[in-house]
Amino acid sequence: MIVRQFINWIRTASAGERAEATRALARAWLISDLSSDDRIAAEGALLMLLDDPSPLVRQAMAEAFARSAEAPAAIVQALSTDQPSVALPVLEHSPLLIDADLVDIAATGNNEVQCAIARRIALPASVGAAIAEVGCAAAALELIENPYAELAPFSWDRIVERHGHLAAIREAMLVLEDLPAATRAALVAKLSDTLAQFVVARNWLSADRAERVATEARDRSTINIAARSRGEEMQGLVHHLRATSQLTAGLILRALLSGNRELFEAALAELADLPLVRVSALLHDRGGTSLHALLRRAGFPESTFAAFQVALDACHENGFVDSQDGAARLRRRMVERVLTHCETDRGATEPLLILLRRFATESAREEARLFCDELVAEEAVIHYDLAAA
Repeated sequence: MIVRQFINWIRTASAGERAEATRALARAWLISDLSSDDRIAAEGALLMLLDDPSPLVRQAMAEAFARSAEAPAAIVQALSTDQPSVALPVLEHSPLLIDADLVDIAATGNNEVQCAIARRIALPASVGAAIAEVGCAAAALELIENPYAELAPFSWDRIVERHGHLAAIREAMLVLEDLPAATRAALVAKLSDTLAQFVVARNWLSADRAERVATEARDRSTINIAARSRGEEMQGLVHHLRATSQLTAGLILRALLSGNRELFEAALAELADLPLVRVSALLHDRGGTSLHALLRRAGFPESTFAAFQVALDACHENGFVDSQDGAARLRRRMVERVLTHCETDRGATEPLLILLRRFATESAREEARLFCDELVAEEAVIHYDLAAA
């Protein structure tokens, strides 16, 4: 009887009045002890209100049902495909929407709709993958900043591929501690390319010069990322570097001259298509024959063999560096030792010597910077002790 009176009343009520009445009816459905007949009648009235010409009415219904697992499923489904002002609370919060619904809506919805879905708690990997694949940049950013979202590695990579040129996306991803190393490397490559294009467009550097600077910066960042990677994450990083043509002799030589054993061995295993344990065993052969065979199988030119051999010998003598900071920068003595050898080696090519000279300059500058930092730190300690005394 009450529902019948409600239906008669809304035919002449204003939009605002209808919205308030609809909100009350929806709450009654959720929390009141309605009889079976009243519940059926109330659901019928609510279904009818889905066709109300005013979005205020449907908004009121959406707000009432958005977070409830007891809401009428058919009504929630209809509200989820309504105009954005109505659908957003349901899309962001309703536990009644299944993954397939969300994937379909994300693929066909506008930016607001995609962002609402990306903010959902316990967002499954399948829905995250759909947003990564077709979502706008704003939705991707919401996805990155959602601590409850599940994202597969390929979804991270897809976001980088589609939106990695945007500073907001890069900054949000790079602060994540659990970001896969391969994804982090892809972001660094995007940043390098973006900066190179910028300086060339401003005529600050020539295209060749900008490309070289960007490549060197990218390689330094890659070594830094690798210094913090272990096991499967290192394998994924190396695979990514090879797939993107970044696993070059120069990068691998830099890894060796930084004392990064894991990256050096993983890179050779990847390029030579050999098990990592086999490569590790071969590299402990001090004769040099095994290393040359590995380098040849990996496709490196013979002109680089001597540089790798001298660097590996120096690593065996001095020990590999296991700390993150140590394995992220060139070791000056090792670089100078390799450079000195190659400068007297007739087989060394000019490009290799140029690369080693750049390494020597970089390592000298880095060592000087660290030395100055230590002096400043010591001076601060002295001043503190004097003040305390």
